[in-house]
Amino acid sequence: MNKSEFISWLQEEYQQWQALLERVDLAQMAQVGVNSQWSFKDLVAHLAGWNRRLVDHVQAVVRREPEPSPPWPAHLKTDDEINAWIYETNRERSVRQVLDETQQVFQQLLTVVKELPEDVRIETVRQGEREYYLVSLDNQRIQPGEFFDHFHDDHEQDVQAWLARIEKR
Repeated sequence: MNKSEFISWLQEEYQQWQALLERVDLAQMAQVGVNSQWSFKDLVAHLAGWNRRLVDHVQAVVRREPEPSPPWPAHLKTDDEINAWIYETNRERSVRQVLDETQQVFQQLLTVVKELPEDVRIETVRQGEREYYLVSLDNQRIQPGEFFDHFHDDHEQDVQAWLARIEKR
């Protein structure tokens, strides 16, 4: 895959993400139940929180800068601790604020991917039925599509089941 194809893939994934968001009205997004205690807004904030970290990392690699500090406190080490912090940080924010941030972070990701050299090496790694794309730059491998990969691998099934429940009402 070349850079242009990768950018097209990212844009297609984002269009699918936007189509998913459009299936849920703002009031439904705040209702708990997507995966036990989280609302859809909480899930979107969770994904945006990790995506912000991803964007910072990709920007540092592309600009040949040191690894940036994560957006969460440095003493948080486990995914559960980080996820709890992301949840608490976003709990009082409005659905609109969370959605706007998600869009903003994706645009930052797209911008930094466009800054990659034209001849950047993009590997396709297959695991089971899924393909993942790894960008190799200066002996570092990054996964700029991680936002979508994480959603598909860990959350999409819950979201689809939740959507089926709310669309029956």
